[in-house]
Amino acid sequence: MIPSSAPSNVGPPPRRFALRIALLFCAPLIVNGFAMPYFPVWLSTLSMTDFEIGVVLAIPMFIRVITAPLAGVLADRIGERVIVLIWSAVLSLATAFILFYAHSFWPVLVVYALQSAVYSPYVPIVEAIALSGVRRWGFDYAHMRVWGSVAFIGATMLGGWMIGRFGGPMVLPAMAMGFGLMILMALAAPRVGRPRRPSPITALTEPPPKSLRQPDLQLLLVGVTLVNSSHAMLFAFSAIYWQHIGYSGTQIGVLWSAGVAAEVLMFCFAKAIIRRFSVWTMIFSGCGLAVVRWLIFPMDLGFPGYFVLQCFHAFTYAIMHTGMQHKLVERVAEEQEASAQGLYFFYTGFFTAIFTFLSGYFYAWFGVNGFYSMSAVAFAGCCFAFAGWYLQPQRLVSGGKTREAS
Repeated sequence: MIPSSAPSNVGPPPRRFALRIALLFCAPLIVNGFAMPYFPVWLSTLSMTDFEIGVVLAIPMFIRVITAPLAGVLADRIGERVIVLIWSAVLSLATAFILFYAHSFWPVLVVYALQSAVYSPYVPIVEAIALSGVRRWGFDYAHMRVWGSVAFIGATMLGGWMIGRFGGPMVLPAMAMGFGLMILMALAAPRVGRPRRPSPITALTEPPPKSLRQPDLQLLLVGVTLVNSSHAMLFAFSAIYWQHIGYSGTQIGVLWSAGVAAEVLMFCFAKAIIRRFSVWTMIFSGCGLAVVRWLIFPMDLGFPGYFVLQCFHAFTYAIMHTGMQHKLVERVAEEQEASAQGLYFFYTGFFTAIFTFLSGYFYAWFGVNGFYSMSAVAFAGCCFAFAGWYLQPQRLVSGGKTREAS
C-alpha cells in the first residue's frame, strides 16, 4: 500500500483523475499485450533464426535501461511530465510505421531499438503521475493500475484470436493501433504540475544512498531480479513453442492471460497475505516455485498443464515482488524511495536483457529444453536471496532470529 501525504496547500485534483490515469495505464499495456507474446511470432515470419530473435528482443532492453532514466530527468525538469508522455507516444507510433518497411534482421534491430528508446519512459512517467495523485489527494493506486492489467489480458486474448486468423503479420498493425491510443490518452492526461519528488527512474542518474548499498539488501535485490529475469525465455519463445506444437492463437492467448490474471488476483489478496505470512516467506516461495516452474516447462504437459503452470506467475512474480517492495519500505527511508525503485528497475532490466539475449542461443541449441537454463538462473537468484537473508543486520545482532521471526 502506498500512503498518501497530501500537504495542506494542495488544491483540488484534476477532474476525473482516477479515470484518466486508468486509461493512461490501459493504452501502453494494450501495446504490451500484443507485443510481448506475439512480436517474436512476427519475427519468426521473417525467417529469422532463434539467435537473431533473441538479439532483436534483448538489445532494446539494454537501451531502455539507459533511455528511461534520461527521459525521466527531462520530464522532471520540464515541470509537466505529460509533455514527455506525448512525445513518447508520437515517436513510438512513428517507429511502428517504419517497421512496416523493415523485413530483415539489421533494419528490424535498428528500428525496434529506436522504438524501445522512445517508448521506454511512457509507463514509468504514468506511474509517477499516478503516485503524485496518491500522495497529494489520496487516490487508490491499485484501483487505477489494475485496469492496465485488464487491458493487457484483453489485448492478449484478442491478439491470440487475430494471430490464429491472420497469422504473424497482424502484430504490427495491432501495435500501431495501441500507439495511436497512447497518443490520445497522453493528450487527455491530467496535468499535475512540477513534481515534488523525482521519478524512480530519474533517481538512477544519482549515486544510490548508503542504505541501499548495504550488502544484504544488494544481495536480495540481485536475487529477486535474477528470478524476475528467469522469465526471459518465456517472454521470448513461449508463443513460438506453443504455436510449433499445434496450439491455436486463442489457446496461446488464454495461456498468456492466465498468468496475468493470476498475478492480478495475487495482488488483490496481497494485504491479507502480508498479514498472515512473513516477507521472507513470500520472497522464498516465489524463488523456489520459479525453479520448479522452469524445470516442469519442457515436459509434455498438455494445454491444462500449461494453464496451471502459467498460474504459477502469481508466485514467481507477484508474491515475490510484493515481498520485495515491503522489504524496501522496511529498510529504506521514504525520501530514498525513488532511488530504491530506480535500482530495482535497473537490475531487472539489465538481467532480463542478458538472459533474453542468451535465451536465443539456448532455444536454438536445445529447443524447449533450454528452459532448464532458466531454472538455473532462478536457482542462482534463490542463492543470492538466501545470502541476503543470512547477512541482514537484525539477524546477525539477534543471534539468528530475524525481526519477522521475533
